[in-house]
Amino acid sequence: MSDQENLVADPAMLTLARDSRGWTQSDLADQMSRVVGTRITQGYVSRAEAGRIPVRGERVHLFAAALRFTAEMLCRDADTAGAGVGLVHHRKRASLGAPALRRIHATLALTRFQVEAVTQAAALRRGSAFRHIEVNDFDTPADAAEAVREEWNVPAGPVDDLVALLEGAGALVVVRDLGTTELDAVSQWPSGRAPLILLNSTAPADRTRFSLAHELGHLVMHREPGEGRVQETQADRFASEFLMPHEVILPELKPGIDVARLIDLKARWGVSMAALIRRAMDLGVISEWQYRTLMVELSALGYRTNEPTTIRRETPRHLSQAVTRLEEQLHLSPTETAHLAGLGREEFHEIYLCASSPSGHKDVPDPSVR
Repeated sequence: MSDQENLVADPAMLTLARDSRGWTQSDLADQMSRVVGTRITQGYVSRAEAGRIPVRGERVHLFAAALRFTAEMLCRDADTAGAGVGLVHHRKRASLGAPALRRIHATLALTRFQVEAVTQAAALRRGSAFRHIEVNDFDTPADAAEAVREEWNVPAGPVDDLVALLEGAGALVVVRDLGTTELDAVSQWPSGRAPLILLNSTAPADRTRFSLAHELGHLVMHREPGEGRVQETQADRFASEFLMPHEVILPELKPGIDVARLIDLKARWGVSMAALIRRAMDLGVISEWQYRTLMVELSALGYRTNEPTTIRRETPRHLSQAVTRLEEQLHLSPTETAHLAGLGREEFHEIYLCASSPSGHKDVPDPSVR
């Protein structure tokens, strides 16, 4: 019997793959029917995903063709491949529904599998500067942010490239379209693995930087599920201090802020005007009434949805460096590299390389990679 005939799909991986496409079981059955030319029922897909019937050989290839993943990926054990969901943090709006959230969780799980598969094959080993920091009534989120900046040797003032800083500290950062405007970022740090942060490519760059710092706060402070509103507030406070440390930004806010001044500060600090107004209120520079007045003014100018001044969009480099090593030093073809991630060549390039470097995936060496 050939290796292809020995293939047996993992039921959990079938479900993750389908959820990552945003499909129902009926959607998948319809797609499989189009591929094979005969009717496949939703009931068959349901039984396969529940593990009540084994999916072997040619049936694995049928699922793979319909889902647009490799057959080998569908046969990986979801847990041992690191594709289990576990504790997940989000920066999302309350209106995000359960189906969209399932898709995002599945995308997060498969992204971890894909990125780890490629980077491990390239043998790019990195240390980790991440550690958990407990917060309480005495040790605040702002204290945690200050501690991380000190431990990571972040210079005083604005963080120049937050993505590069996190990658240098050992995180996996991926920017991709999450298929919704209701969520900006999602993160996860399973025991024994690298922290992973997934950023929505459709979010504005100034909001993305705050979302990235917000997720860093979750990863550092929150090891266990907790009261959602409390943890979200803590992550926001961590992000504010991490991106706008009070000792440096306070003198720049004290002379007073108006729209023109906010535009200048946005360009310097790389955060939204709305975030700067909130920071000014939290630091006691403006009153709550002044805060509301400024926010109304932003709304009247149309700046709540489209702020002036474009912030440079930061891009991850770690995965593109792994791809360069695989293709140039280990002589894998682009198709072979993509198959390590369980994807076809075009989709792999679109997801992981187009966003990483506008001119392709040739990047300067990263000194944090050994």
